[in-house]
Amino acid sequence: MTDDILYSTIVELSELLKARKISSVELTKAYLDRLEKLGPRYNALAALTRKIALRQAKDADDDFKRQRIRSPLQGIPYGAKDLLATKGIPTTWGAAPFKNQVFDYDATVIRKLESSGAVLAAKLAMVELAGGGGYRYPSASLFGAGKNPWNPDYWSGGSSSGSAAAVAAAMVPFAIGSETSGSIITPAAYCGVTGLRPTYGIVSRHGAMALSWTCDKLGPLCRSAVDCGLVLHAISGRDWQDPSSSGQRFYYLENYGRPLNELRIGYAPADFHERAAEQARPALQAALDVFRGISPKLSEILLPPMPYADVISTIIQSEAAAIFESLIKSDRLDLMPDEYQKAGLRAALDIPARDYLNAMRVRRLMQENIRLLFRQVDVILSASRAGPASGINEPLDHPGQPPALSAPPGNGSLIQAGNLAGLPAISLPCGFSTGANLPIAVQLVGKPFDELTLITLGREFQRRTDWHLKRPPVA
Repeated sequence: MTDDILYSTIVELSELLKARKISSVELTKAYLDRLEKLGPRYNALAALTRKIALRQAKDADDDFKRQRIRSPLQGIPYGAKDLLATKGIPTTWGAAPFKNQVFDYDATVIRKLESSGAVLAAKLAMVELAGGGGYRYPSASLFGAGKNPWNPDYWSGGSSSGSAAAVAAAMVPFAIGSETSGSIITPAAYCGVTGLRPTYGIVSRHGAMALSWTCDKLGPLCRSAVDCGLVLHAISGRDWQDPSSSGQRFYYLENYGRPLNELRIGYAPADFHERAAEQARPALQAALDVFRGISPKLSEILLPPMPYADVISTIIQSEAAAIFESLIKSDRLDLMPDEYQKAGLRAALDIPARDYLNAMRVRRLMQENIRLLFRQVDVILSASRAGPASGINEPLDHPGQPPALSAPPGNGSLIQAGNLAGLPAISLPCGFSTGANLPIAVQLVGKPFDELTLITLGREFQRRTDWHLKRPPVA
């Protein structure tokens, strides 16, 4: 199996499979072998699911022979972040205290992907407990620090580190990650892949490790915006086993129905210059110019000045402390390597209820202000991250990016604000940093349940650029 095939998009692979130019079994074997070879190199692999994958691939091939087509994902291997329950396979949550944990059921997302004909090839590594207590080093994981396929001296991002690295290095064509406050957007940006954070509640979280009941979301990391749309189409929809399920279903449509040059795109100039790391500015400015060419209706817009970081931190820590209380109070917590993370989890037990309730009250005000902001624009455009990936051994509280207190006005809190409001976002590769030549990305944030606008804009951006087609130097 050639690299050209392994780096193909879902759309391209689906055409090859339906035409029976390749079989799902041979495709799956090639990805399994690549996972086995490269997964440990980048600390991206939690567990290889070879037996299940080959069975599912054979079933897909049988369906193709009978011309039974279930979905564009049929016969295509994927990886799942190791916080998703998989029947009979360890689900470690990236943490040593849970390294032997095995569930007797599959998460809803896993079941939906199986129904679509997708092939589960691997469980993928993650930061321990998705970073609930806050962590200082990328090594806060049962599997070691997530290494970036573009340069293993740099981080692949958290907490969906394995999911992003696996897609970037063509270990799988797509993967499922999760985001509470940046854990899809950040690793997608650092690894040069396309990541979609869906609207809160559009994808069931039944069978997924809970970190924050009111912020957690599951979403795809893929090779293109269109691929993200196809995966979201398969995994979205009502689930009575998830009380937070919105009941909304996403349908990917090629015909958007609205001229893109009529879309109102809001942005803050500082996000592309003063607030951005110097080595990221040329790529970000070039991306901004591409969007100017897509729609002339760009206007300057700023998030209302509110304490987004403090509010989301209080909410996540309070909810994580309730979820993991028994672990925090036990000796098993000492099995986790990151001292900052352990201290954060212990401290979270002492957060007063009034602080949590006040944070939720302020959150509601934020949501209303953001709703009013979206009366002026259809999407907000910004940098996914202010700069490229940090060093693999670099403390995450000093990532070498402009400090928040001295940064000029801009939308630097867009990740926190978007997660607090439950808004969808997509991260799109837009070039490379000067010097270290690491991926840089922009993000588009949209209105609730308006993923189609983000995906359509992303598709057009990727039609005009080729950054999403670049391959890291792995062999």
